[in-house]
Amino acid sequence: MVYTSVGHLPIHYTVPYVPGCESLSLAVSHDNGETWLRQDCNPILTGPPENIQVTGWRDPCITAWSGSQQRQSDSPSLYGFISGGITGKTPTIFVYAVQPTDLRKWKYLGPLIDVGLNFSPSRWSGDFGVNWEVGNLMTLADNTGASRDFVIMGSEGCLSSGLHNDPNSAWHRRVARAQLWVSVKPKECKNITDDTLTTYAFSGIFDHGCYYAANSFWDVQTSQQIVFGWITEEDLPDTLRHRQGWSGLITLPRVVELRTMRHVIKARSSKLDSITSIEAVSSSSRSDTVIIRTLGIRPDPRLGRLREDAQKSQLRGISLPVLSDGISTNMPLTTSRWELDAEFSVSQTCGRVGIEIAHSPDFEHCTVLSWDPQDETFTIHRPQPASDNINQGFESAPHTLFTYLNEQGEEEEESLHVHAFFDMSVLEVFLNGRTAISTRIYHPADRCFGLRFFADSIHDEPQPAAVLVRGESWDGLGV
Repeated sequence: MVYTSVGHLPIHYTVPYVPGCESLSLAVSHDNGETWLRQDCNPILTGPPENIQVTGWRDPCITAWSGSQQRQSDSPSLYGFISGGITGKTPTIFVYAVQPTDLRKWKYLGPLIDVGLNFSPSRWSGDFGVNWEVGNLMTLADNTGASRDFVIMGSEGCLSSGLHNDPNSAWHRRVARAQLWVSVKPKECKNITDDTLTTYAFSGIFDHGCYYAANSFWDVQTSQQIVFGWITEEDLPDTLRHRQGWSGLITLPRVVELRTMRHVIKARSSKLDSITSIEAVSSSSRSDTVIIRTLGIRPDPRLGRLREDAQKSQLRGISLPVLSDGISTNMPLTTSRWELDAEFSVSQTCGRVGIEIAHSPDFEHCTVLSWDPQDETFTIHRPQPASDNINQGFESAPHTLFTYLNEQGEEEEESLHVHAFFDMSVLEVFLNGRTAISTRIYHPADRCFGLRFFADSIHDEPQPAAVLVRGESWDGLGV
């Protein structure tokens, strides 16, 4: 176990950095992790590289790095990544070569990247802040053999922008940080004035809600990169949090991958070159289309084991809106532990499409998940809490649907895919395997009462605003 030792508090990017407050240490287990022994060699690194004033230096990650230009036949095959920032310059990750046969030996290579302070490419990518935490570097490949280097990192010191400026936004009342990702590419060469190892390629937001401190590992059983994160409790005031007796929890496991879409023509509303969370390159087979790559984020398929004793419901092929009492668009729920997997075909005249989660039998108190095709924003509106001290502001995420040429050469827009998990007070939502939002729903009811699907049209059109292609729910998830 390689970990950060702490020698002085407080440690925070807003206070002067005290030399020696963070160092690198080793612990070893001889009983499969039951007990751990600190090593006499500790600390193996006493602090950040000399002559660099840092905002932070912690959270080691050790991995192979296939994209590194440092690799040579006689060089180490392991690299250490320690998160932090360079004061007044940039958040970054400090990169080391690690000797595989002796984990005490680390050699500093340089900062991973220099993006500057509060780098914010667009609303699709967020604000990179001034200090990074828990940075994980990974090389992900698709089924064609293409690969990209990604870093998933917690960003501290973010500035508010766009919907975050709205006082009704959940972000408005939280700590100014975000869970982001960035794709980096190796530099051709370093120079005297710039010793960074990579340059920026494209980037996105790993989770748009109350999710932070994501950490990952390569799962040898499934050959997939698995990510766990921290669902925070900062929407709850101290008095209620202390009364509860616990604070925060670990998320469901997520699989991250290099997601590739071919023969793409356009997005729903935005120009492709304005979406900074994707890489778009010309297709060799069709000059009028592009290949899009981005970071794929989806729940681990093994979570399907939780469905074994759950009550399944399903709906198929329902045109929305339904001009009746809407009963045909309802799914019953009797617990607060459920999963939903829904797919919508969204027309060009649709103004809004989504799902209501009932916290009362009459749907008077409900959480509303909705996508607005015009401004390409997915929003979670949470019910009004009993206490004004509870932050139940709305969550939002930019999200679009891409149009591509199908096998018949016809234009086809992808469906809106909503995959959600609810567990007591936690809601995790995944959209089309590339957008994720986590939030907390604090409501006195100890159960949910149902799901209801809806769509609104921007014009009086005879065609449906959307079609619920399929909707499946599993009520009563458990082990």
